[in-house]
Amino acid sequence: MENQKHKHHAFILSSILPFFLLLLNFHQNLVVGAQNATPALVRVGVVLDLDSMAGRRSNTSISMAIEDFYAINTNFNTRVVLEYRDSMSNVVSAASAALDLLKSSEVQAIIGPQTSTETEFVANMCNQSRVPLLSFSASSPSISPSHLPFFVRATINDSSQSIPIASFIQYYGWQAVVPIYEDSEYGSGIIPSLVDALQSVDTNIPDRVVISTEATNDYIDIELYRLKSLQTRVFIIHMLPALASRLFLRAKVLGMMSIGYVWIVTDSVGDVFETLDPSVVRSMEGVIGFRPYIAYSDKTNDFSKRFKIRFLQDNPRMEVVNPDMYQLWAYDAVWAMAKAVEMANMTNPSFVVPQSGITDLSRIGISQTGPKLLRAILNNNFNGLAGKFRLVDNQLQLAAFEIVNVVGKSVRTIGFWNRDNGIIREINSSPGNTKINNSLKSIIWPGDSMKVPRGWVVPVSEKKLRILVPLKEGFNVFVNISGPIQANVSTGVTGYCIDVFNAVLSKLPYAVPYDFYPFVDSSDTYDNLVYQVYLKKYDAVVGDTTIRFNRTTYVDFTMPYTESGVSMVAPIKPDASTSMWIFLKPLTTTLWLASLAFFFFTGFVVWLIEHRINPEFRGTPWQQFGLIFYFAFSTLVFAHKEKLESNLSRFTVIIWVFVVLILTSSYTASLTSMLTVQQLTPTVTDVNQLIKQGDHVGYQDGSFVNGLLIKLGFDEKKLKNYSTPDEYADALSKGSANGGVAAIFDEIPYLKVFLSQYCDKYIMTGPTYKTDGFGFVFPRGSPLLPDMSRAVLTVTEGPEMIEIERKWLGKSATIPNQSANLSGSSSLSFRSFAGLFIITGSVSGLMLLVYLAMFIYKEKDELISMATPDRSLLEIVKLWFGHYDGIDRNSPTLREYITYSMNSRRRNQDQGSVREVNLTGSTGSQSPVSISNPTSELNFVSGQEGILTPPEIESPSPSNRGPLEEESAELTVER
Repeated sequence: MENQKHKHHAFILSSILPFFLLLLNFHQNLVVGAQNATPALVRVGVVLDLDSMAGRRSNTSISMAIEDFYAINTNFNTRVVLEYRDSMSNVVSAASAALDLLKSSEVQAIIGPQTSTETEFVANMCNQSRVPLLSFSASSPSISPSHLPFFVRATINDSSQSIPIASFIQYYGWQAVVPIYEDSEYGSGIIPSLVDALQSVDTNIPDRVVISTEATNDYIDIELYRLKSLQTRVFIIHMLPALASRLFLRAKVLGMMSIGYVWIVTDSVGDVFETLDPSVVRSMEGVIGFRPYIAYSDKTNDFSKRFKIRFLQDNPRMEVVNPDMYQLWAYDAVWAMAKAVEMANMTNPSFVVPQSGITDLSRIGISQTGPKLLRAILNNNFNGLAGKFRLVDNQLQLAAFEIVNVVGKSVRTIGFWNRDNGIIREINSSPGNTKINNSLKSIIWPGDSMKVPRGWVVPVSEKKLRILVPLKEGFNVFVNISGPIQANVSTGVTGYCIDVFNAVLSKLPYAVPYDFYPFVDSSDTYDNLVYQVYLKKYDAVVGDTTIRFNRTTYVDFTMPYTESGVSMVAPIKPDASTSMWIFLKPLTTTLWLASLAFFFFTGFVVWLIEHRINPEFRGTPWQQFGLIFYFAFSTLVFAHKEKLESNLSRFTVIIWVFVVLILTSSYTASLTSMLTVQQLTPTVTDVNQLIKQGDHVGYQDGSFVNGLLIKLGFDEKKLKNYSTPDEYADALSKGSANGGVAAIFDEIPYLKVFLSQYCDKYIMTGPTYKTDGFGFVFPRGSPLLPDMSRAVLTVTEGPEMIEIERKWLGKSATIPNQSANLSGSSSLSFRSFAGLFIITGSVSGLMLLVYLAMFIYKEKDELISMATPDRSLLEIVKLWFGHYDGIDRNSPTLREYITYSMNSRRRNQDQGSVREVNLTGSTGSQSPVSISNPTSELNFVSGQEGILTPPEIESPSPSNRGPLEEESAELTVER
């Protein structure tokens, strides 16, 4: 029994033992395999200022990123090992740290440093060694990936803020801003793009302030005092938080965080509002900040909670705060690096170290795997803590900017900016709320004000506006200086321009104190007057200053407040309307000739159509020739009495009578005007005539008209300058030949003042050369200019302008339009009636063609029979004309006429006498013929009454028969 138990146990052990040995062998293989699968370690350098708050916070974020990444990706074949170096907040230490990482540790990539100045130097070293440099905080545009291809910016480019800031400036309509930036690569890097963006929205930059990071408070105060003396009140701050905090504390002390000021900060400050000292935040009440927009998610909130715990563990003596934008970018940059190391399969990184070299920089190794790692970094595309991580041209792409407002101890979001919509209220608003979304939320401005600042002020605490006014001898109605002049300041300045200026100032929503300063050299040239503003000796010019292109190149003008143009005045004389040829003046020569031609053409067409069928259009050649003119001209008074038989000729006459009606009516009206309205004839109307004759012409002292006349072709020696209206009149009365001038050229407002006194002797004539009128002069980019221009429009469109013109210009504002009475202006030209002549000519021509076609078709057999081969062309044509000259045998009117004529002749022979025959054949008579017979009591009157009038009836002997009587012998038509 006992043996059986031992055997049984031995059997069980022999069965189980191989299984345990197999398990032991499998375990040993797993251990060996695990030892062989150890991830490849890839060294990556980190350069931070480990003593600064920003450096410590970034260090915590980077450490958490590495831990989180490999906690999730446990099966990766590579593992990033971070090697830290302290930049000690200076460029030399940062460069030394990077050199040590590249030379001693042979790192495959570097993350950092923190500042743009440090990064630029390190980027050049990395570019030389072909080691990627991934920066999460160097945002200066001066570090360009296009020049440093191994530099990767995992943060925004500062220049990307320029357009959003310019859009915000444009949104509120501010015309001028002053950038304030620190004196460093970081500070100056944004300026070129910012200037371009502001210029694109027509915003001027009258000044800029550069402050060193080492500047004392006294130096900052001096710069702020200088800004306070300027008119501009909109400032853009671009500097690191340490210097910006000092700036705002000093601005608060100097009273520059009050009503009327606008302070805008870039993301360097906008990202760290929550981390600033509370006293600094309180001094920034009303500041507007721009920062990249982050859509906070559960993942971001969880990181924030863990970050505060971890930061407290790493830095137990420091205050715990939420991570800012840079910590989120640092976290994402580490993830991008770790992903790229795995994607590039950096299991065997290597460096090639030069064998020769004198300095440490020349002996830096060159990474063989750096280019591959760089491509992997750039191909990263994932959702990080700060949003979408996507690199384009080695730079992180940002979807939108958040606009915040400092209120109390915190900040509140007032809107956003993105590339598609610009300034918007909500980042994810529905399309139906477009109008609301295009406006920002309410803003608390400096001084706890809800009113939008104007953006500029008149610095009343410093000095009043120095306004220059012209001092000259004549035309004082525009500007007159009559008061005392003390220290070049005149208080007795009056005139049309001065009243307009005061009316404009009264429309502004603020007071503008000023003093007038007379410019004694105004009579020389107004260009010198305007140039004083460009030289910044004066703040404005008020007076009769014309807006000219050459002046706008160095100063700005308001909208014009007077009418524009340069014209000339010349002596006038009454028109000699008693001339015996006055009746020819209503029509031009061309129109007279055209009318005569169409009179003849219309008469010829009617005669040609009626000749074969109407006895009134037959007779001797001279009779027919006279009838053509008589009939056409009789239509002038509608006295034509010949009865027309053809519808073609009737239609022709209807159209012609319509034309004659219009022509005679227009002629009558024009002639009446010439005989009844007084005509004024200027001695000269053509500028070219003055130039050709070499006449002297005048212009006003100091006016740009002198240059205009020279451009027109006048000899400079023929130009004379005058100052007053009386001098104008005296020169014009003498004439060019007697030491005066033939004409005066000047701007229309001056000429109206002159004509208000001498409108009975002189007249404005000739062409008007366009100008832009009078305007007030201000420096380029003056913040006063937009408000002044709007106020000018308000005044010129209102009743005040009428009162000012009535007060100063008097009669000149209501001078009668003399040009309407210029002689010769009422002559009618052919062009005015060309359409009518085309119509009547076309109708007459068409009727003629229709008649000829009908004649040829009807008489084609006779015409063909005459065209025999034995006859020449001339003989055939003569025969055809002879055939046409005959009567139309099928015409009912002629048949009836001939029968009646034959019967009457027989009765007269039987009675032996003809009681009465009245014949008229001369051209121009009304051709009535009446034949009375005591037996039949027949009466032939004009065709106008519907009865035919036969031609002259003589002896019935064959020798005295006319062509009509000869052909009538062959006809036997009973009546």
